[in-house]
Amino acid sequence: MISQPSRHCTVELQALPSRIGQVRRIISAQLRYWHLDPLIDQAALGVTELLTNVHRHAEPDKVCTVEIELLLDRLTVSVHDHDPRLPTVRDSDALATSGRGLALIAAVSESWGVRPKGDTGKIVWFTLSAPSSAVALPAYPMVYGATPDGPFAETQDGARKRATARSAVAG
Repeated sequence: MISQPSRHCTVELQALPSRIGQVRRIISAQLRYWHLDPLIDQAALGVTELLTNVHRHAEPDKVCTVEIELLLDRLTVSVHDHDPRLPTVRDSDALATSGRGLALIAAVSESWGVRPKGDTGKIVWFTLSAPSSAVALPAYPMVYGATPDGPFAETQDGARKRATARSAVAG
């Protein structure tokens, strides 16, 4: 029996340099919402490396889907693209400025891998161990920009005033 529901977030994009930073911020905000702040740096680094690989190597297009899922004590980050060629870990020269992405992911993650998605693409994924604070997830998902009481908050005298909306995604 699963005692905690899974949490899931999906972002579809074109893996362009200008979009990679936006996706990193979305992933970071989602992990903060799930109370997984200790995983933000590792997840952001890993998703940056995977999206950079799509940008540099994927054919015929740069369209991909980034997916994060928290299931029990495991966060899985995956990137799906339309290129059926599987990536490989390369030995890089000490002075090389690229070619270390998968090795870096292997170093910061608990596990990682690649699996074909038929002949229409592949999925590259990595996992991170979630801290025990992730067990205390909110029962209902909140809408970004909303407050728990909706757009109006109640004051001590029972009057309703407009609450200040907060965005969960930093610009």
